Amino acid sequence: MKMKNLKLIYVAWLCAIIAGTGCKKEYLQLDPPETLTPASVFSTTKNAYAAINGIHRMMYVQWYGNQATGGHSGNMLYMDVLGEDFVMTANANGWFVSEYRWLGHRNDASSISRFSYGFYYTIIANANVIIANIDNAVGPDTDKKAIKGQAYAYRAWSYFNMVQLFGVRFDKSGANNGLGMSLVLEPVTGAKPRSTVAETYNQINSDIDQAIALLNGLPARPSKSHLNVNVAKGIKARIALTQQNWALAAQMASEARQGFPLMSNAQYLQGFSNTSNPEWIWGIDHRDDHPTYFYSFYAYLGNFSSTNTRGNPKAIFSPLYNQISNTDVRKQLWDPTGTNAAFPVVAGGTRYPYMTRKFLLDNPGNSNGDLVFMRSAEMYLIEAEALARQGGQDVAARQALFTLAKQRDPNYVLSTNSGQALIDEIMIQRRVELWGEGFRFYDLKRTNSPLDRTGGNHNNTLAQKMVEPAGTLNWQFLIPKAEIEYTLGVVAQNPL
Repeated sequence: MKMKNLKLIYVAWLCAIIAGTGCKKEYLQLDPPETLTPASVFSTTKNAYAAINGIHRMMYVQWYGNQATGGHSGNMLYMDVLGEDFVMTANANGWFVSEYRWLGHRNDASSISRFSYGFYYTIIANANVIIANIDNAVGPDTDKKAIKGQAYAYRAWSYFNMVQLFGVRFDKSGANNGLGMSLVLEPVTGAKPRSTVAETYNQINSDIDQAIALLNGLPARPSKSHLNVNVAKGIKARIALTQQNWALAAQMASEARQGFPLMSNAQYLQGFSNTSNPEWIWGIDHRDDHPTYFYSFYAYLGNFSSTNTRGNPKAIFSPLYNQISNTDVRKQLWDPTGTNAAFPVVAGGTRYPYMTRKFLLDNPGNSNGDLVFMRSAEMYLIEAEALARQGGQDVAARQALFTLAKQRDPNYVLSTNSGQALIDEIMIQRRVELWGEGFRFYDLKRTNSPLDRTGGNHNNTLAQKMVEPAGTLNWQFLIPKAEIEYTLGVVAQNPL
């Protein structure tokens, strides 16, 4: 596997050190200053914080000069565009149309394949250097644990995202011996063959367990951009859910949400763009001196006026909207008519039925906005789903669901459903609650569910891909062709 060389890694750290600036990707091949070496960066924990801050910064900078990939927000948009609940209303300027049609991720020369591969491996490369060097830094042990724990968590999270995209779906009852990811665990370059899906998940779990152990009991973090033990446990809950380890998923989700109460209904309508929201466990606390321009999440899904938001306001799948109770605050996030003059629209924008107002910036004059990666609502949903799926835990599953659903809908009553009916109810709640936050493709794949966009407001001419059966080759992203060629086939391609 071709890893980014150390010049890229050093310059990523330099980006974090220089206040108020960001490094453009085309400059990453410049020789770094002589002083910026592992010996200097990790001479003290104070210096080493620049390394972990560099990774935080990577989460919302532009990648590969691609307007649609503003860090992890690019993945969030891709994952929902590939699902059925996120509706593209028009072509607009063409961004995400290829992905919407299920063409981009099956093209080994596409931007989505390149980004989904290069972005996470770059984070892994940076995490590897931190893990290899931080123990020798001079400084408080708590600082070393905070830096190293976050590096392990980032590495686990990155491999977890990648194996879900490029690997075959994990099946608890199977051998999981299909191709997963190349496991690069040290700051080295060179080609390395892909490990199996099972081996990849073993490494992911080892890393996240290390992160939890290191981050446990540490002082409060500087901001929600930093990963703490709650974030690590939330990642562990996601991993366990995907591996159908129901008891562990429920436990980790319950522990992850501690200290993060559910937001009020008034807060629910404030725009999902501020880390001060009490239930945000992890998110980007966006600095005003780090502008994101047109590669921002909010340039595609929000009230920042861009060609894309003006011409292609995103909408919810009408059959899903119709399942939301009229007394549920979440129903106010979409306008089913497309004609409600009181419903916010971007400056110069068009209106479409079922368009959203979920993501709103306080200052829509620029695209800067905080970005949510993990909320306690998700943890309640993981807990409820995991309890319902493990059998014999329907009462506890109903209660976990009730806590969330009652907060959103004062008229919600404790569910009487059991078995599959209860699971179905939880999954509807999950689809509504997490709409637009980057989960749908992952959920369809992990549950081995088909894509079905029929019977609603998807435009067949625009979408083209209306149905995709579960388990086909199309559920696997292709490895970038450049990687296959560079490694002379050591990194194997997925079935075409």
